[in-house]
Amino acid sequence: MKVILGADHAGFDLKQDLLGFVQGLGHEAIDLGTHSKDPVDYPDYAEAVGSEVRSGNGERGILICGSGVGASVAANKIPGIRAGLCHDTYSAHQGVEHDDMNILVMGGRVIGEELARELVRAYLAARFTGEERHRRRLKKIQEMEERYTRSG
Repeated sequence: MKVILGADHAGFDLKQDLLGFVQGLGHEAIDLGTHSKDPVDYPDYAEAVGSEVRSGNGERGILICGSGVGASVAANKIPGIRAGLCHDTYSAHQGVEHDDMNILVMGGRVIGEELARELVRAYLAARFTGEERHRRRLKKIQEMEERYTRSG
């Protein structure tokens, strides 16, 4: 699977660790930055990762900022993106299984390296169940997205 990773300065160290970890799990890891600890703005990286996932250039994304909240909010502004802020393994796999989550968001100042690795492992191993109730709910989300996109 091709996995797109991005982070702001607060998530830089964790992203650097996860690049190799994702590759070690047998996936292709694409690093969209940031490439240093110099201060940057998380919406830029949320948009970069979200755009790549939305366009199909990556199947899944991983996004990291200080708390994870800002990056999650920003990524979810992109139609077709279902970014979930997860700091527990249940949410990381259930978000994919039930909600077809396509970007895992984490807080680099909230969780440590080992927990982040567990979350990534659970997220990348999970598959959308495709059950009728989950498809029905996703359809409602897509319709809501379309209504607000059309109305401006």
